[in-house]
Amino acid sequence: MIDLRSNFGFHATPFTREIRTQDHFPLPYFDEALDGLKRCIESRHSGALIAPAGTGKTALLRRLIAALPEARYQVHYIKVTDLGKRDLCREIAAACGAPPTGSYAFLVRALQERFENAVHEGRRPVILLDESQDLRRVSFPLLRLITNFEMDSRLVLSLVICGQPQLKTVLSRTDQESVARRIHFYAGLRLLSRDELVQYLHHRCSIAGCKQFPFDEGALEALYEISRGNLRAADSLALTALERAALAEKKVVGSLHVTEARQELYP
Repeated sequence: MIDLRSNFGFHATPFTREIRTQDHFPLPYFDEALDGLKRCIESRHSGALIAPAGTGKTALLRRLIAALPEARYQVHYIKVTDLGKRDLCREIAAACGAPPTGSYAFLVRALQERFENAVHEGRRPVILLDESQDLRRVSFPLLRLITNFEMDSRLVLSLVICGQPQLKTVLSRTDQESVARRIHFYAGLRLLSRDELVQYLHHRCSIAGCKQFPFDEGALEALYEISRGNLRAADSLALTALERAALAEKKVVGSLHVTEARQELYP
């Protein structure tokens, strides 16, 4: 195993997904999206988070869950795949603790009863439906059904549908208008600028315990040029470049190590 700790002074492995929500890198547009979704849920409405892959969508959802007190909210996170409406209903039922069996109509009723019970117990139900761009179009009407209480006269369930930009295209279709109208707030994320990426790299090294920033200017330029501000790509490149530098017994990561990292990750 490559020892990054002794070579660079880290007390933890940097650039992994194992990061506490309070240690996430602060960005104004990220905080704006988080605050908007939180206000949307607090007002008992539904929202959407639409962002390219690798821009921090899941990290934002983790922070959103952390920002919703367990005493007041019953939050269920569901990562979906290419599901039909009945299978999606079963996935939601299983996540919410409702019986995931029976006919489609029975499942919908069971879910609504589950959400009603949560409200009676003093907790607002919230569903975070991740990777929603992979849902079949015939499954979207289910989202309208499970948020419809007493002929749409009550706000019981808050739904946050999350996905990549193609989700916005699906919601803009005429046949999905009834679902899109239920979205009270749309949040979005973007790729980092070069300056933001440099600040992000400093931040991740700092919270991992490194007192001397290990990337030189050439490495920073290469990291941005290759990752184009994509957080996931930058994390993988930075960590692999650190490992390449450590193998060469170097205390500073240069552009050559980033190039070697790219060749290793994207042969």
